[in-house]
Amino acid sequence: MLQKLLIRNYAIIESVEIQFSDKLNIITGETGAGKSILVGALGLILGERADSAVLFNASQKCITEGVFNIRGRDALRQYLQRNDLDAEDEMVIRREVAANGKSRAFINDTPVNLTQLREFTSLLVDLHQQFDTLQLGDDDFQREVLDALAGNNALLTEYRKAYALYSATQKELFAAKEQQASFNKELDYYRFLLNELEEVKLQPNELEDADAELKLLGNSENIKSTLGKILYELGEGEQPVVHQVKALAGQLQSLHAYHAGIPSLSERLLSVQIELKDIADEIEKLNDDIRFDAERIQLLNDRLSAGYKLLKKHGVQTTAALLGIQEDLQQKLNKVLNLDADIEKLEKKLSAQLQQAKKLAETLTAARQKETAPFEKKVSKLLAQVGMPNARLKVQVTASGLSSTGGDSIEFLFDANKSNRFEPLKKVASGGELSRLMLCIKSLVAISVQLPTLIFDEIDSGISGEAARQVGGIMKDLGKSHQVIAITHQPQIAAKADAHFFVYKKEKGDRINTRIKLLSQDERVDAIAQMLGGEKPTAIALENAREMMK
Repeated sequence: MLQKLLIRNYAIIESVEIQFSDKLNIITGETGAGKSILVGALGLILGERADSAVLFNASQKCITEGVFNIRGRDALRQYLQRNDLDAEDEMVIRREVAANGKSRAFINDTPVNLTQLREFTSLLVDLHQQFDTLQLGDDDFQREVLDALAGNNALLTEYRKAYALYSATQKELFAAKEQQASFNKELDYYRFLLNELEEVKLQPNELEDADAELKLLGNSENIKSTLGKILYELGEGEQPVVHQVKALAGQLQSLHAYHAGIPSLSERLLSVQIELKDIADEIEKLNDDIRFDAERIQLLNDRLSAGYKLLKKHGVQTTAALLGIQEDLQQKLNKVLNLDADIEKLEKKLSAQLQQAKKLAETLTAARQKETAPFEKKVSKLLAQVGMPNARLKVQVTASGLSSTGGDSIEFLFDANKSNRFEPLKKVASGGELSRLMLCIKSLVAISVQLPTLIFDEIDSGISGEAARQVGGIMKDLGKSHQVIAITHQPQIAAKADAHFFVYKKEKGDRINTRIKLLSQDERVDAIAQMLGGEKPTAIALENAREMMK
């Protein structure tokens, strides 16, 4: 509940502090005294747009601060925890507007953005102004009212989970079918490319190895000629190199006794002779292995021709890249085949989820339909109390496709004159009728759910007498379980107050300043009498005021 409201430097308010009752708070005052300015200032901490033009003193900032008690309000504590804000029983909401028009918002001195401010304060305050009745014609609001009265919260949560799963699977299935359609368009082309690669049957690094071998075979005669010459010079010439090195090594051996360094040189020379002999043997073997093979050359040329054609077609440079493309094509084809199985599984899953969602939606619809008649009866009874004896409300529950709120649409229909011609609210109800209807509905919903602080700004416009008295009675009943703050011009409503605040203007220097005070019992009698009979109330008006207050 709103315990305290502090307003500084706003419009014609220099400084005001109001301590509210936890029951029915009534605010009265002459037209133009600044009653609705209070609501405007309150709107700042509810996240409404800030404007430096409202500053009382343009050289100072405007501050609006509300102190709320949230004891026992789990939804509020959960919101604070989700947004890493301190959750205490007493919450201070503050909005500051600087002279340049920039504003800042705080929750318990922690800066927050306007979105967070609006989300949090919407859980704290329900503000209903004189012409704020468009919500009544909103489908979501009408459904929420019926669900609140039917106690559908747990069922609706369960349904929404089921519907969310159904929607997610539906999207997954749609994506799979789109992918399948896309793949099917290119399936034949992918299969052709894969067959082309598979027919060649390339082995890892085959094209690179074939190219190297072809170069070898193409130069086999020159290679064999050169190798033969080297082999001849090493071991078969007039002075074979191997034999010469061996002879030189023998000569060095004869000098071992004359110098300490000669034996090591002799050993190295022998090693060279042995290495040359090994080289000669390997050259001989290599020379024997190399031979011109026309058939092999033709085979390699054919393989390279087929391979180079594929390299050019796919825009790659290596055998490994071609094999990678082949593997990718195979995976794509496998995916198409697997998609059929996946789609079949998704369709079965979707069907089961749809049945579950439908079952819960039908239960929701039955609960809503069960509540319609009692709700219509209660609203009609309350409408008669507030001066609309011929008005009736009818709730129409119509089957529709599944959505996040169930399988039906809900519409409130209205008949103001017992004509049995029910039409949508927004088409036939006047502003005054809508205001009273909203009050009736909120009073019923308040019994079923924990509404936040309710603020009514002159929604009693256009009524008087017995109807006004009944509206006051409804507000009084609301005040027993909820904090209600109402701005009114009706003495019948003011008489029901648990706390009666009076707004007035006072001249200070050369400026007019709005003030507000909590009236004592005698002051309340005088204020209500003035509302009945003018600025100077008669004894009869005073007596009527006392009677109303009883």
